[in-house]
Amino acid sequence: MSQWDGKSKGTVLGYKIFVFFINKIGVKAAYFVLYFVVAYYFIFLKKSNDSIFYYFRKRLGYPYLKSKTMVFRSYYTFGQTIIDKIAIGAGLKDKFTYEHDGKEFIIKLLKEKKGGVLISAHIGNFEIAEHFFSEVDFNLQINLVTTDLEHSAIKKYLESITKKPRINFILIGEDLSHIFEINSALARNELVCFTGDRYFEGVKSLSENLLGQEALFPAGPFLIASRLKVPVLFVYVMKESNLHYHLYTREAKVKHRDEKGLLKEYTESVEGMIKKYPLQWFNYFDFWNQLSNK
Repeated sequence: MSQWDGKSKGTVLGYKIFVFFINKIGVKAAYFVLYFVVAYYFIFLKKSNDSIFYYFRKRLGYPYLKSKTMVFRSYYTFGQTIIDKIAIGAGLKDKFTYEHDGKEFIIKLLKEKKGGVLISAHIGNFEIAEHFFSEVDFNLQINLVTTDLEHSAIKKYLESITKKPRINFILIGEDLSHIFEINSALARNELVCFTGDRYFEGVKSLSENLLGQEALFPAGPFLIASRLKVPVLFVYVMKESNLHYHLYTREAKVKHRDEKGLLKEYTESVEGMIKKYPLQWFNYFDFWNQLSNK
């Protein structure tokens, strides 16, 4: 598979077990249970293992044994971010600590009252970004452009146990209705958020270098952001030691109708985050389309 299929692994029962440990014993107890789940993934998920091993071995250049170890640690870190998201959404935000690097860019964006485009990636834990924004008197509506391919039973269960987010979801549709929703949101001076690092079969893509190898990226976020006269920020929420999160906000220098230039700036930004947090690259598929060519 050279592109993501839009679905994450897991079952409702598995999520219920973790929620039980989070609520009854604590977040760190859920972390302990996670070791057993990760062991299963590490042993039996060959395709995702091969993909993430390629990332560590070929793209980051780690030795063979270290790359194998990093595969296990990557799954564990990913599981921790899911547990953290559930815990924070269930009202345990005060159990975590936070810092915001680049808060001034968010404040500047709010003062301009133009709305804006945020572009993130599947690194760290971007889905808890809303909790950072609330600390800078954030009253704008957030619109997250996404697909609707996630496991519906898991979605319904998580919605039943967590606080309703302030985020409005704009679903990508074949009829391109999402384009009109995005334009309407920006016309209301709201924020539109994209993740720029996963494309789907049949969707227009752009090619750019990441970690020394060409890869495909969805064209939509970069076409839209480079054509609209609104601020564009790159945003990443990265997990650090224990229960601490670090939000990075960086201002993009956008030239009108230069989507390739914006994509290049984005990949350079993402690469900097990857090198700082190598375990938090959560694209468990053949991102560089190398394994299928063997």
